[in-house]
Amino acid sequence: MKIRKFSIALIFMLSVIMALAQDNGKAKAAFGILGGVNLQTFNGKDFSGDKLENDMVIGYHAGVNVLIPFAPEFYFQPGLLFTTKGAKNTTGLLTSTYSISSIELPLNLVYRGSLGSGYILVGFGPYISYGLMGKAKYEGGSMSYESDIEFKDVVAFGDPITSTYFKAFDSGANVFVGYELAGGIFLQFNAQIGMLNIKPVDNRLPGDESVINNTGFGLSIGYRF
Repeated sequence: MKIRKFSIALIFMLSVIMALAQDNGKAKAAFGILGGVNLQTFNGKDFSGDKLENDMVIGYHAGVNVLIPFAPEFYFQPGLLFTTKGAKNTTGLLTSTYSISSIELPLNLVYRGSLGSGYILVGFGPYISYGLMGKAKYEGGSMSYESDIEFKDVVAFGDPITSTYFKAFDSGANVFVGYELAGGIFLQFNAQIGMLNIKPVDNRLPGDESVINNTGFGLSIGYRF
């Protein structure tokens, strides 16, 4: 049901965005495709309230965006991405690795000013995302265990302790800088910080103070037409 509601909202937002792009008579909207790598981790605090000490993991992203002009050299840039995020943690002999695949909608304001034969790009704005699937892997010595990540807002007392749980919804802030060549190829460096706690309320663990926020960087290459 949540996925259906998110899909309906996403389709509505994209319909509005496409209408705006086609209705702008003063300047033409520019569409782009892009992809690249992510370096992601989880920040926050653990069950006891201590700061999380996680390593980054490599993921990827791919999708589309559109530049919609609203003032000279300034644009609204919504996009739609498939992206993978996660983290790695080593405690003693146990290494835990998490990978979450999400659909993401960034909504950025962009300055695109002439520089040389191309354009400098500077953008920032919010994003919202929804987790589609994920994997958790635990390794210690010669033993390993892997499970699918389940998305829940609240973990009930009777839920299995062998499962790994996260919230599906996330939201945060993007910032990026880049350069677009005259032919339409562009390269940009992205930074992102999640503002929502994606750790569900766990009724099995009274007094749990855990907070998990997505944080990371990315490098994208794309083509604008």
